[in-house]
Amino acid sequence: MTQAPLPQVGRTATFTVRAPASSANLGPGFDSLGLSLPLYTTLRVTPQASTEVVPLGHGLSSTPANESNYVYQAMLLAARRAGRPLPPARIEIESEVPLARGLGSSAAALIAGIVAGNELLGRPLDHAAVLDVAAREEGHPDNVAPALFGGIVVATLDKLGTHYVRLDPPAHLGVTVLVPDFELSTSKARAVLPREYSRADAVHALSHAALLAAALSVGRLDLLRHAMQDYIHQVWRAPLVPGLSDILESAHEHGALGAALSGAGPTVLCFHDTRSDTGRLHTYLHGVMTRSGLTGQVMDLPIDLAGTVVACPVEA
Repeated sequence: MTQAPLPQVGRTATFTVRAPASSANLGPGFDSLGLSLPLYTTLRVTPQASTEVVPLGHGLSSTPANESNYVYQAMLLAARRAGRPLPPARIEIESEVPLARGLGSSAAALIAGIVAGNELLGRPLDHAAVLDVAAREEGHPDNVAPALFGGIVVATLDKLGTHYVRLDPPAHLGVTVLVPDFELSTSKARAVLPREYSRADAVHALSHAALLAAALSVGRLDLLRHAMQDYIHQVWRAPLVPGLSDILESAHEHGALGAALSGAGPTVLCFHDTRSDTGRLHTYLHGVMTRSGLTGQVMDLPIDLAGTVVACPVEA
């Protein structure tokens, strides 16, 4: 998380908070592994005598323009953890993160709101506390940790706290995402998961999650295809995402280093080597959408390294 110094005058000046999208799980790292992507939710916060919540842009047109807005509720979470009332402000909200697509739109809003509330209060919460508040609200840290810190993050949540390790991405590791033009709620995607797993599936998940974290930490791009195999959630969610099984099985034949469902979906993530052309992979992914009767977009993205950024806009 990057912060620029704010004026020490009681937070009377406008400031901005920018939080990135994220992709969670990456295959076997269920609820514990994620990375940050450069699509942003941005808040412009101006302290004033009364509270206003102003969602901007077509993508947020269905979100509440009042204190029930998720961003404002996230700001209140910071105030509750700090044990202080939240000062009133005008909060303008913009977002590039598509809703209900498995790209961490709720996590970006949550982190942006908690950080904004913390700023209004004079930063009583440190980074560890901000992460813990967010992870406990979400129920897992896989999206909120990379949204806060950037890069690739392995994180756990237990009764003692939220614990994480942030990794810089390996050299030459890029991301290609297929974002279909339909929404899939996290609750629906979680509802299809079994309540119990076999010992064999548990061992498979543990070993592959460990291998994936190790491969990412030392830059073994050749291992990603094998390490990203998963039996915990992707096999159960595949019927909800047409074409997913095809991509998981065959994307490596078209230039992908590995493939996974992004979060709860329906977005699908492929890793690629930035030294190689991704045209063949794009053609393949568009073909999968066409055969599945879907529309959407395919994008190459770097991994965001900055995480959440706080700054004071410079007025012209």
